[in-house]
Amino acid sequence: MTATDPALTALAQGWCALSLLHGRIEAHIERALQTGHDLSVREYSLLDVLSRQHSGEGGHLQMKQVADAVVLSQSATTRLVTRLEDRGLLSRYLCPTDRRGIYTDVTEAGLALLEQARPTNDTALRQALDEAAKNPELAPLVRAVETLRVPA
Repeated sequence: MTATDPALTALAQGWCALSLLHGRIEAHIERALQTGHDLSVREYSLLDVLSRQHSGEGGHLQMKQVADAVVLSQSATTRLVTRLEDRGLLSRYLCPTDRRGIYTDVTEAGLALLEQARPTNDTALRQALDEAAKNPELAPLVRAVETLRVPA
């Protein structure tokens, strides 16, 4: 295969379309969350991921798992946790079975903000997808997103 191979060109165009769709959706949600709740998309995602933890076996996420879930480096995730902790939305504590481990929980204030922001996030996502579906190049990707189901 060469750089001018039609299959590679199509693959690159598909990747560009996916990247464009992601950027448009994220920018639309970012504006809505910032305006309505003083939250970034990353902050919202982090609160959402951490709010799904539980007290059972394997219920609390290590920082690497959190970083993977919000698609950030560990250092960027740690900085984000610190910002939200400074705002009173998260708290950290030592793992009771491994004193080297640090867990992060969403505070009551964080849960309240997340519940207020969730409808804004969902509405903005729907609006961004509806707008993108009008673009013939993005419409197939929108349909794919709409039909995806997260494994239970």
